[in-house]
Amino acid sequence: MNPFVRRFHRFAAGLFAAGVVSLACAQGASPTYNVGATATGVPFTFLDVKTNTIQGMMVDTVTAVGKAGGFGVNVQQTVFSALIPSLTSNKIDIVSAAMLKTAARQQVVDFSDPVYSYGEGLIVKSEDTRTYTSLDELKGEVVGAQVGTVFIDMLTKKGIFKEVRSYDSVADMTRDLALGRIKAGLGDQPIIAYQLRQNTFTGVKLVDSYKPVNVGDVCLVVRKGDTETLARINKAIATIKADGTLQKIVQKWGI
Repeated sequence: MNPFVRRFHRFAAGLFAAGVVSLACAQGASPTYNVGATATGVPFTFLDVKTNTIQGMMVDTVTAVGKAGGFGVNVQQTVFSALIPSLTSNKIDIVSAAMLKTAARQQVVDFSDPVYSYGEGLIVKSEDTRTYTSLDELKGEVVGAQVGTVFIDMLTKKGIFKEVRSYDSVADMTRDLALGRIKAGLGDQPIIAYQLRQNTFTGVKLVDSYKPVNVGDVCLVVRKGDTETLARINKAIATIKADGTLQKIVQKWGI
């Protein structure tokens, strides 16, 4: 082929490709958001070893929100304590996990409208028959909670315990509890209840008589000031609430 003709063909192909990109931009191609979720928050978020993907109620929820809101989601495994730092450093765009909305967290991130609400659960050794109704009955004991959760702050601020130990996961905490290294632990009530039903934790139990005092909302979380994404998410949440999609997701996961 004549060199001039070859260059012309390349030039024409370049113009065509640029035109396609410009057209896609002009038509407002749907964005895809990177979503942070944990591998240890069953049934809200967890690693499915068969598929090596993150699954759970909050994964289904953010997927449904994306579908209703006209955007894609790319769910990534992130350690719970790293969720907000990953969000604020732009490594992810949305947090979809069992993260309760708190005043302290609201200072650094923005929360969507609620998708679920729950309180803390108190767990003790299976053979502990005491009827606990409040944390005051554990004064002077060694207690624990997962690092990065509101429960660590809750126990520390209480100021009545011999020691408050932090754990990377609820599984680590329940292991120490079963071994008698701590007297009791606090965690997300629906997460613990679900895993106890699945026989994931042994030697421990939820205290039925305990009355939670820190009931909060689970929301999707975005960077502080990202009003565009937040508005898109809230509109989609309203849609999946109205058409029954969210309720079906909650029922699917038995929470």
